[in-house]
Amino acid sequence: MNPNGCIKIHLGELLKKSGLSKNKFCQKAEIQRSQLNGYMNNTITRLDTEVLVRICRTLNCSIADLLEYIPPDIQ
Repeated sequence: MNPNGCIKIHLGELLKKSGLSKNKFCQKAEIQRSQLNGYMNNTITRLDTEVLVRICRTLNCSIADLLEYIPPDIQ
């Protein structure tokens, strides 16, 4: 548990809503499958703003749709 809270990435839910396959999404967003898995599993430790831009563009969503701050008292 992080004393500062954490960032939850909602890529799995957004990808499911989009109807895109993981392979098609990776192709359109120009990301590797291993990156996709890291973002979907919330195991990524450093967010790359360029990758976030491509994810938002591909899914036609805002950064607020993709990322959520979870305060430490809610974890």
